[in-house]
Amino acid sequence: MWWNRRPVGRERYQRLPNLIEFVGKVSSFGVRIVVDGLRTPFEGSATLTHIAEVGYKSLPLVAPAGFALGTVMTFHTRGTLVTFGASAMIPAVQALAFFVEIGPLVAGLLLAGRVGSGIGAVLANMRVAEQIDAIESLSIDSFKLLVVPRVIACVIALPLLTLFMDFAGLLGGYLSELAASGMSFDLYIRRAFDNLEWANFIAPTLKTTVFGFIIGTVSSYFGYTTNQGAAGVGRAATNSVVVSSLLVIVADVVLVKCIFFVFPESAL
Repeated sequence: MWWNRRPVGRERYQRLPNLIEFVGKVSSFGVRIVVDGLRTPFEGSATLTHIAEVGYKSLPLVAPAGFALGTVMTFHTRGTLVTFGASAMIPAVQALAFFVEIGPLVAGLLLAGRVGSGIGAVLANMRVAEQIDAIESLSIDSFKLLVVPRVIACVIALPLLTLFMDFAGLLGGYLSELAASGMSFDLYIRRAFDNLEWANFIAPTLKTTVFGFIIGTVSSYFGYTTNQGAAGVGRAATNSVVVSSLLVIVADVVLVKCIFFVFPESAL
């Protein structure tokens, strides 16, 4: 009956404490990663292994994606710029768009999809199979061994992947422009970097370290803390992708505002 139905508003208010609790747990999880990452012994070999896993094995996804985006973007912008007699600005628009926003954000989202799901699934599977409990029974810090190297690998690999995506996008844009107008490579590069300041390049690339920390932390949190058995493995992988992707987008908005505040000359 209608009087037995729970008010919709009450359910919404009950979700708020759960959200606050989740934010608090993830924040404390991230603080623990930072503290353990600065504490000896450093898991150098494990970190290098995960950097290769996160970075090198993500190149076949990131580089073609950047190349395709660069090609498509030139197709879309060329018609408009030629209409206004600004065809000479095509390389500059391409470079600014990729180095300032498209490269960092798309690389972060791609990494969240590929690596985030992998980290969440692997750690959740280890938790379900009681492998983490077995490691801890040997008096080994499972958190420092399994979580910290993965997060550090994401922080280091994502800026490098962003650079590959940026230059792959420029290559795709150049080949598209070469087919359309026959522009030389030297002229394209010179026009692309004429209006590009260091603030347009360094700050947006460095902000991907924050994206990497978010992806590694959120994915490791869902995998390391799962307690729902076999069903929790798939749920951890899904939540890792969804939540880390959403937080990367939110962090991008905040960091762009901070970059404009610190480097006013980078504002387009």
